[in-house]
Amino acid sequence: MIDRLPITSVCVLLALVGWSATVPAESVTYADLAPIFNTRCTLCHAGPSAPLGLALDSYANVIKGSTKGPVVRRGDPAVSELIRRLKGSSQPRMPMTGPPFLSDEEIAKFDAWIQAGMPEGGVSVAAAEPAPTALPRADGPVIYTHVAPILARHCAKCHSDKGLMGAPPEGYRLTSLEHTLSSVDRARVVPGNAAASELVRRIRGDARPRMPFDGPPYLSDDEIDLIVRWVDEGARDAQGNPSPLPVGATLRVHGRLSGRWAVDGLQLQPAARLRVDKSPVSGDYVEVRGRVLSDGTVEAERIRRR
Repeated sequence: MIDRLPITSVCVLLALVGWSATVPAESVTYADLAPIFNTRCTLCHAGPSAPLGLALDSYANVIKGSTKGPVVRRGDPAVSELIRRLKGSSQPRMPMTGPPFLSDEEIAKFDAWIQAGMPEGGVSVAAAEPAPTALPRADGPVIYTHVAPILARHCAKCHSDKGLMGAPPEGYRLTSLEHTLSSVDRARVVPGNAAASELVRRIRGDARPRMPFDGPPYLSDDEIDLIVRWVDEGARDAQGNPSPLPVGATLRVHGRLSGRWAVDGLQLQPAARLRVDKSPVSGDYVEVRGRVLSDGTVEAERIRRR
């Protein structure tokens, strides 16, 4: 019983407990971290399209950092951006496919490695093979984990805080599921209805300008199809749970008028006081302003030729 131990023994016991929860800095090398980088980071941070040029697929690239500078500071984990992102003290928290994020034990290893001066360790792990892109099983649903690497590689470079264009365009961030589904100003994703989702319409080129803004090249057909499936299947989170509909949220649809109340085949529900400007006819490129109804369809409040 701990209450029968001498006070000096209790202090020693507590010290040992505290010590066991800490990773000895001198024992951690890049060789120990490479498997974590490989399984949790290189889905996005590898190859020429790595966000901000930050490749985390080799020791040399980790030390090199991003186009904005180093992400690890030798001997100083507190100011190392890598640690700040893993802990969430800098946003967006990484990896972007989380939650779940890295465990406290895994983060402690990175912390200890930087504190120890970032030793490389085994030469054989200096260039770890990047993890393959996550794909859904043929009989399984598409979840956020499957599409997050695509958004990170192609979209988050601008649609993030302090991105290539400074502030995210129109305040829209694509750095987490919460931000991707945000309808604070308007809904860009309508779970269950990809055709009504501005995100989908932009990457397909239905809406102008097509995204990503620095394309071509744009997303591949397979990448687009995966995002379309994800939205149509309910924009499921990493655990496979469908996301709620943003009922009543405003939204914007750009495209070609393809019928009296349709845009590129997307059927609209005209509002009682629908406003039509500039006399659009079938084939015209138009902008629709409206709201998300409880069944995921679009109530059009204004249609105008662009």
